[in-house]
Parts: sequence; C-alpha cells; structure tokens
Amino acid sequence: MFGTLFIVATPIGNLEDVTHRAARVLSEVDAVACEDTRVTSKLLAHLKLRKPLISLHEHSQPRIIENVLRRLRSGESIAYASDAGTPGVNDPGGKLVEACFSIGLKVEPIPGPSALTAAISICGFPMDEFTYVGFIPHKKGRVTLFREMSERKTPTIFFESTHRILKTLEGLSSTIDHTRMIFIGRELTKMHETLYRGTIDEVQKQLQATSTKGEFVVIIGPL
Repeated sequence: MFGTLFIVATPIGNLEDVTHRAARVLSEVDAVACEDTRVTSKLLAHLKLRKPLISLHEHSQPRIIENVLRRLRSGESIAYASDAGTPGVNDPGGKLVEACFSIGLKVEPIPGPSALTAAISICGFPMDEFTYVGFIPHKKGRVTLFREMSERKTPTIFFESTHRILKTLEGLSSTIDHTRMIFIGRELTKMHETLYRGTIDEVQKQLQATSTKGEFVVIIGPL
C-alpha cells in the first residue's frame, strides 16, 4: 500500500486558526515536509507534537521531492505545509502534488486558513469573478501588469511585501482611475492586523499614517 500526501493548510498568523482535522493529520503522519522547518516547528510545538521535518522550498533540489516520493511509495504518509495558509498558493507545494499525480500517488487536501479567502471575505466588493496574479514582478512585465489591472473590469488580487508596498501603489496610481476603490489587508489574523479601503490616494495616505510593515493582500475593486 502506498502512503498519502496530505496538503495541510496552516494558520496565516494566529495559531488558534489551525483546524482540528489539520491537528489530527499532523499527529498521525510519519513526517512533515515544509517550506521553513523553523516556522513549522513552532506550529508543532503549539500542538504539542514532534515530527521529523523535511525542508522543501523553492530552491530545493529535485532529489528532495524524489525522497518524499520514495517514502510515500514505501507506505509512509507525509503532510506538506507551507509557511502560512493553504499550500499551492505561491509556494513549492504544487510541484510536489504534480509529482505525486504523475506516478499515481494519493493526494488529500486538508483545507483551512488562506490569506486570499480571508481578504475576499472582508473586502466588500462583489467577488463572484476575480483575477489572482500572485506577487507583482520586480522588473519585467511590471508596467504591463499594472495597465492590465487598471483596464480589467473585475477585481484583481495580489500579494505584496513590506519593502515594496508603497512602490507598488505608486506604480498603480500612474495607471489606475483614481476614483476606483481598492482594499488592502495588512498582517491578516495577526496582532497588528489593519484593513484599508478607499481610493488609491486615500489608502496610500492611510498606510503612511499607520504602518507599512508586514505582509499585504491587495484587491483592486471592480470598475
């Protein structure tokens, strides 16, 4: 019998958001593959669990995935957890899942926290249709992407870092209609969670008046 790869959603900030099912699965698997062993160790400590950890991040060698596949084929069950939120969204989880499907191994999702859905739930925009673009590129394609977002009638969602949020908003302000509403969630579910909603000019002022530290989810509202 082959083992199962469990794709486990983990808290995006507040450890109380871990689900009972996720806790049970993490307690039952033989090992946990994760982006950052330090981050996952804190979650396991919170759950009073000790498990062998396998470091699997975007720069990992293919042999790491091969090792996970070998263990699954031998009958072990392994969980994969990203640093925060639902794996497969801006992390190497997708590569591992693809590899499992390619050789017929069982993959089981353990749903839970997601910065994407958390932001969607509180932005106040009609979100029956939207486009998610991940992180904004630093150079190539940046201006083109801003133009596409400004012309798109439906909402666009992206992530941004503490070091680039103001620069990204400045880039957007050169293309977007300044009456168009946007939403920003800073440090969602964490101690310093802050929500901003208004025109791009209003949100820029709000950010500068509070803090630009943290992780950001940005939603450009519909036309």
